[in-house]
Amino acid sequence: MKPLLTLIAAAFVLTAQASKKQTVAHGYPINPVPFTSVKVTPGTFWGQRLEASRKTTIPLAFSKCEETDRYTNFSNAAKHLADPSKVFEIKKGTFPFDDTDPYKTIEGASYILQTYPDKALASYIDSVLNVIGSAQEPDGYLYTARTQNPEHPHDWSGPTRWSGEEQGSHELYNLGHMVESAVAHYQATGSRKFLNIAIRFADLVCKEVGPDPGQACVVPGHQIAEMALARLYLATGDKKYLDEAKFLLDYRGKTKIKQEYSQSHKPVVEQDEAVGHAVRAAYMYAGMADVAALTGDQDYIKAIDAIWDNIVSKKLYITGGIGATSNGEAFGKNYELPNMTAYCETCAAIGNVYVNHRLFLLHGESKYYDVLERTLYNGLLSGVSLEGNGFYYPNPLESAGQHQRQPWFGCACCPSNICRFIPSLPGYVYAVKDRDVYVNLFLSNKSELKVAGKKVCLSQETEYPWNGDIKLRIDENKAGIFTLKIRIPGWVRGKAVPSDLYEYADGKQIGYLVISNGDISPQSPLNSQLQDDGYITITRKWKKGEEVQILFDMVPHIVRANDKVEADRGMLCVEQGPLVYCAEHPDNTKDIFDIRIKKDIRFRTGKTEIAGTPVTTLIAEDQPLTLIPYYAWCHRGSGKMRIWLPEEK
Repeated sequence: MKPLLTLIAAAFVLTAQASKKQTVAHGYPINPVPFTSVKVTPGTFWGQRLEASRKTTIPLAFSKCEETDRYTNFSNAAKHLADPSKVFEIKKGTFPFDDTDPYKTIEGASYILQTYPDKALASYIDSVLNVIGSAQEPDGYLYTARTQNPEHPHDWSGPTRWSGEEQGSHELYNLGHMVESAVAHYQATGSRKFLNIAIRFADLVCKEVGPDPGQACVVPGHQIAEMALARLYLATGDKKYLDEAKFLLDYRGKTKIKQEYSQSHKPVVEQDEAVGHAVRAAYMYAGMADVAALTGDQDYIKAIDAIWDNIVSKKLYITGGIGATSNGEAFGKNYELPNMTAYCETCAAIGNVYVNHRLFLLHGESKYYDVLERTLYNGLLSGVSLEGNGFYYPNPLESAGQHQRQPWFGCACCPSNICRFIPSLPGYVYAVKDRDVYVNLFLSNKSELKVAGKKVCLSQETEYPWNGDIKLRIDENKAGIFTLKIRIPGWVRGKAVPSDLYEYADGKQIGYLVISNGDISPQSPLNSQLQDDGYITITRKWKKGEEVQILFDMVPHIVRANDKVEADRGMLCVEQGPLVYCAEHPDNTKDIFDIRIKKDIRFRTGKTEIAGTPVTTLIAEDQPLTLIPYYAWCHRGSGKMRIWLPEEK
């Protein structure tokens, strides 16, 4: 295989039965508009992030797969399959989930191909798939940590298939990322090459892992297979994958390992608090939301709703990050939200987006997108540098200068995860239910939707999150009458989060208007028609060229945490729009840890460039203090940073 940078340089310049409580559907109650249907406008806020992924993050991730022998593992496994006398020593310092780094990078590259078609990149992916496919055993098993050396597999793998699954083999975790990537590749390219590999492995898991005699009755030691199998069900229509996803959830808490760390301390439908390893938890909660949404199982709906409420009421950082402690990379106790030692793993933020997206698809309420948007613009986006080549594993809310972005990690889950997530963003903008079109995120784009099976084309123009003015245009409508449901974010409606965990302390009312075709007459007071679900709805037979203007005031908001959050007691922080702001050392002459602010502090906006990217700053009018968006911190050298500042009485 040619080195990546040479090859693409030019291109880049239980089997569980359905219970009586279930009615199996063929999709979510609300259908997401897929990433293949939404084109983000280049040069805009998210266009720049996608461009950084295309030019830097994805090539870097592929090159790291080459440098760190990720591909070699597959090649070695293939050599053993061709000649069983050839075995290969499992290298010290490697992980049994290293196979997932190529999977995740292919997933991100597949998404990016939709925005930036690239024959060289597509060809490179195809060459990697040849290597991956060559390592698949005849019955579909694909796990290089065992196949390279079946008699002496990786120390975590267990002596036989599935025997180490609950302790750390990550066989099902590898399957999960393979399926996620293969479905994305199929949707982006139309090729079944990777999908067929993934289906063979998934079919083997359905055959060998389950509750029946002769099967291995195990559940994932690290969850993600549950949500991936649900996705495979949606892609293929084969219900056995949804059944297998439900088995992997149904039997949690009933097998050998029972511990909070992996959320196996009790059956999932009895859980009502977010505990343990935050990434494992978020992936499991996303899988629970999938099963709840796709089957209508009321026990699952009740459980996942209770867990979500626990997170947003007691365990969510103002940045949307989750996971308070490095001890087990885990959730802390209720209201335990330290700042400097906050773990807030990038992967956990990605998982938090997955959970809230699925709960929106189940319930259709804007509060889930309020959490999703907060996480997206803050706790998730902070995990990758603006250039696309520096990464955070944890994302603390305060630093004395001990934190710095890393070019990569030996355990590369966070950079490869951010590699796959950022290019997937177009799939989170819109959703459709019958004749309702949900407008959930605000970013410049052109899209093609299906409404009642008919073509509808929309476009957005906006400088959001720097500016609250959004122009939504109907470019084509073959569907006749349909309803636009426009999300009015919680930060506009005076709700920092959909709970009492954080509140706005300044008493400001954010103004907004929704104007249809320029009509702001008293007979069309759209802003008074806000529904209980958090949306303004406009129903009409839309004509080509008609527009809706959405105007949100962008003013700084002062936030106070619930007094039960000890770490934030007596502290305030600042937001504007969906962005959380922080004080960082390069912008302030005064020691960051000596700064105090009042709840009636006044700011004006400024402009600066960080890592060659323009950002809006907030400059205090009555004291020497400048704030920058949190996601942009630590691009100008390590130093002090703080989100929460002591309140001056």
